[in-house]
Amino acid sequence: MAADRPRPPGAGDAGSAGRATERPVADRQIADTFVGGMRAVPAHPEARTIGVAVPVPEPFGSWLQARRASYGDPLAGAIPTHITLLPPTEVDAAAFGLIDHHLRTIARAEHPFVIRLRGSGTFRPVSPVVFVALAEGIGGCERLQARVSSGPLERPLAFPYHPHVTIAHHLPDVVMDRAFKDLADFRADFDVWGFALYEHGRDGVWRPQRDYLFGDAAIGREGPDAP
Repeated sequence: MAADRPRPPGAGDAGSAGRATERPVADRQIADTFVGGMRAVPAHPEARTIGVAVPVPEPFGSWLQARRASYGDPLAGAIPTHITLLPPTEVDAAAFGLIDHHLRTIARAEHPFVIRLRGSGTFRPVSPVVFVALAEGIGGCERLQARVSSGPLERPLAFPYHPHVTIAHHLPDVVMDRAFKDLADFRADFDVWGFALYEHGRDGVWRPQRDYLFGDAAIGREGPDAP
């Protein structure tokens, strides 16, 4: 992993056997990123809510998660720092084998690439989100997102895909403005080794369940919600 540590404001240069269940239209407005406040128990007994993302590695992941918590975001502790590839999606438990095969196939054909995070951005007024922006690695994320969101995981999106790292979501405007300003000089570089499958637990917390390494096999994770 490249070793640029997160820099405080002012310290660096800024820069820029089933198919997935379709979520109700009302939910899609908030469902193109991982959301901690959505229902923890899916509507159907055999359904589970999953997501796929590129994890933001240490030390950057914990640093950004702590910043998100510092803005009073009640969901900060429930959502590991990530770049979404597949937003929250309800799937049948019986489809996990098919989904696992789909994700393994994608990962085996991919190669590592670099992500460079530079500065802040926002989707306001369309969506109440402030994020850390990608200056490099957008194409790699777009390619992964298109492949992941196909086959058994094909689903509509509320907005065109735009890879980013959420730092503030649905907070008062004054707090969103502060987050945007605070992260304006943030910078971090890291290698992307693969992606991870996450599940939304019954306690409302998103947890990684399985890592899919580029050119290699999947690695399972231990945990109460592991498939």
